[in-house]
Amino acid sequence: MTDWQEITGGVTAPRGYQAAGIRAGLKPSGLPDLALILSNVEAIAAGVFTTSQVKAACVDYCRQRLLSKQSARAILCNAGQANAATGSQGWLDALESAMILGQELNIPSESVLLASTGVIGRRIAMDKLKAGIPQLVAALSETGSDAAAEAIVTTDLVTKSIALETVIGDRPVRIGGIAKGSGMIHPNMATLLAFVTCDAAVSPTLWQQMLSRAADRSFNSITVDGDTSTNDSLIALANGQSRTPALTEMGADAEKLEAMLTAVCQHLAKAIARDGEGATCLIEVQVTGASDEQLATQVAKTIAGSSLVKAAIFGRDPNWGRIAAAAGRAGVPFEQESLKIQIGNFLLMENGQPLTFDRATASEYLKQAADSAMPQGMVATNMSNDLSGVDRTQIKTQRLDNPVIITVSIGNGHGSGKAWGCDLSYDYVKINAEYTT
Repeated sequence: MTDWQEITGGVTAPRGYQAAGIRAGLKPSGLPDLALILSNVEAIAAGVFTTSQVKAACVDYCRQRLLSKQSARAILCNAGQANAATGSQGWLDALESAMILGQELNIPSESVLLASTGVIGRRIAMDKLKAGIPQLVAALSETGSDAAAEAIVTTDLVTKSIALETVIGDRPVRIGGIAKGSGMIHPNMATLLAFVTCDAAVSPTLWQQMLSRAADRSFNSITVDGDTSTNDSLIALANGQSRTPALTEMGADAEKLEAMLTAVCQHLAKAIARDGEGATCLIEVQVTGASDEQLATQVAKTIAGSSLVKAAIFGRDPNWGRIAAAAGRAGVPFEQESLKIQIGNFLLMENGQPLTFDRATASEYLKQAADSAMPQGMVATNMSNDLSGVDRTQIKTQRLDNPVIITVSIGNGHGSGKAWGCDLSYDYVKINAEYTT
């Protein structure tokens, strides 16, 4: 039982937000590639970014902005060029992007946050971005979330969006989010682009703390391929337009808001894992018995990120030995005699001892649990076509309620944790072998 309900609207569901997404010509395919999220008032801003030493200009820009000013009005995102490893000119391009948008919106450039996605080493096509910004601002709408979600994707097969509503102080409070991610996904924050909007009033320090914890329990707990991006960014705005009392410290209302924020982030994170390049199913790893949540999650991440486990799931092979091996190398001490492994309802190992099970039936579970929503053959072959050969209208909405469940217990501790991933298919190699050619 949750304290919130799902609603429509994505990032424009909370009060006081508009969004837009347009075709600016940044992608060779001509698909939407420039997105904007705007708060009608200055909003408290928080962010969590990649830990990579090779960072995009937008990451450095946002970090600097949030250190000096913990608020913002707008988030501008371009798709097509990552503007990472582009030297001093890439940094100047980022500054110019914020300045141009600020002038168009009549707001300070310091109130603009940036995100980019695309091929590393390529600068933003600034002539096209400059020409597109007036059109982007003109397209802003209180129903523009879907257009923004479409404009930030690259090799994604589907857009990712969610909005939830709860009640705080007898008034409705909403959080919405959109995200993109399909490859270069690994739990080393943030492994994606994600934008979250909220209409609650929250202090800057508390909002950042909430977002960091939510990131650890969502975007930092997913993996597709073990590679962390240069552009990973999770940005969240809270504009106070719900007119609820300001939250400045943890308490019942703050806990309710953080729980809903975590739920939004987890939904988007699982959608990214499910949409992993070439993936056919979502995998959820549940670990119990550790001494604390952090160690349990560390084991879960290791299992979810194991190439051998992922390949076995793709082959519908209930090879529990690979799960045991991954748990054992996670860097978390436990007694082998305490190990328990289960796939779905099939108990495969208990007290460190292998058990007899119906392998054929367990394999059938893996087949049935695999989400068959994606039509065969609908995969991106490289960045140059940006899925131009895919009719997105024929792609069914992702189902996140039927993952392959792997349950592992490593002892009697009270710590539990989860991680999400996807299987490893032949198509992953096809997509990434031809990424820029």
